[in-house]
Amino acid sequence: MSSYVIRSVRADEWPAVKELRLAALKDPVAHLAFLETYDEAAAKPDSFWKERTASGAEGATGVQQIIAEGPDGRWVGTLTVLVEEPGTTDWAGFPVERKQGHLVGVFVRPEERGNGLTEVLFDAALEWAWAQGAERVRLIVHEENGRAQRFYRKVGFVPSGVTVPLAARPGELELEFVLERGSD
Repeated sequence: MSSYVIRSVRADEWPAVKELRLAALKDPVAHLAFLETYDEAAAKPDSFWKERTASGAEGATGVQQIIAEGPDGRWVGTLTVLVEEPGTTDWAGFPVERKQGHLVGVFVRPEERGNGLTEVLFDAALEWAWAQGAERVRLIVHEENGRAQRFYRKVGFVPSGVTVPLAARPGELELEFVLERGSD
């Protein structure tokens, strides 16, 4: 792993953010892992990608996108951490009861999977979330995404019992997994 660089994106790197997101949306399980399609993302203007990248860039406090850069400079993995404040509601309309991190957009290129890179990305995301004062970190995973669920359990996340129905896909559920501060 020493030949990889794990870091936050910089605001001017929006073309690489866009390219990696579009690659993620071509993954065979993208329909289970992401709430948008390749066509929806590809149709967004550059201004969207510039704003998205800047909002989660190095130095931002409410959102941080972390990437893994390979030895050749190619971006090979990413995830984003959102800070959710108590007294607000989350993307699904549920109340947020305490300060927490929310991991989204987890993706590692298929040829880079299984070498420990995802664990390193998760470590960086947790470190950032704890530094922001998060009491716990959570993520939401589709009930049928067994590969992701196995990984999340491996790195210490456990199901909270909270389920989120998918409005766009009646009958399908996503499951909340959590990691409490101090249990990682």
